[in-house]
Amino acid sequence: MRCFSYRVAHLMSLCFVCVYLFINYGSAGKMKIVEEPNTFGLNNPFVAQGSRLQPKVTPAPVSGPVHLHQLAGKCFSLTESTYKYEFCPFHNVTQHEQTFRWNAYSGILGIWQEWEMANNTFTSMWMRDGDTCGNRNRETKVILVCSTRSKLAQVSEPSTCVYSLTFETPLVCHPHSLLVYPTLKEELQKEWDEAEQARYEGLITEQGYNNLLKDIFEDAGLLKSRKVKVKVQEAAADSARQNSLEKCKADYQKLREETERLRALLTQRDIPFTSETNDAKGTVSVTVKDQHLRGDNGLIDVQ
Repeated sequence: MRCFSYRVAHLMSLCFVCVYLFINYGSAGKMKIVEEPNTFGLNNPFVAQGSRLQPKVTPAPVSGPVHLHQLAGKCFSLTESTYKYEFCPFHNVTQHEQTFRWNAYSGILGIWQEWEMANNTFTSMWMRDGDTCGNRNRETKVILVCSTRSKLAQVSEPSTCVYSLTFETPLVCHPHSLLVYPTLKEELQKEWDEAEQARYEGLITEQGYNNLLKDIFEDAGLLKSRKVKVKVQEAAADSARQNSLEKCKADYQKLREETERLRALLTQRDIPFTSETNDAKGTVSVTVKDQHLRGDNGLIDVQ
């Protein structure tokens, strides 16, 4: 009897284990594991290089207020709706769709290039040359706002493929934290002083003053240099001038050859003439003396 009871108890325990395993593992095929989707961005070191986003250009060197340089190498993220945005100061801005679709979107919204400045103040950072969007590249303007801690606070798209990010940080709370003039080298400060004085004295226009400032900011690395394009345009202009000079020389040579041909013809027909050279214009004029040419046979009627 005791043996029978033992077997029944053992059987019941086995059934309990089977029921437990069925409940927990028998329906495992219907269970959904929730995890955050992978972000295949520039800053994900765990993804193979071939799977990462490919930037079109290299980020510009770190520039601007020295106290903001400590943000280089850091990244700040914000998730809005179904997208996760990642802002890496002086590096890039990326966007990642938070979905389990196999072709979830991940893209570059801009690569660090230059500052935007107004009234001697850094107003925003420009991330340009992002992923292609129609016939243009995506770009992002990052606005700096004072706050108690550094964070990416807001993302919007004011116009197609042009994004606006609000980055809050205590590094810009001081009234002088975003002044441009103190960040310049002494020689560039001197150039700015001279431009300011020239504008005050009316020696240059407002447009001329702004152009001088732009050159100063480019030399300081605060703006992307356009001087390469200017040099290319100047080279094209020089080439055009050279081509024009060569054409002028060729035309002059043809004129000389034609003049020599005519002189030879007059000499052959015994027609007296004088040749005068205009040194200023480099031309030759031929004058026939008291002769009257008749017809095409070159005969001379001597009287």
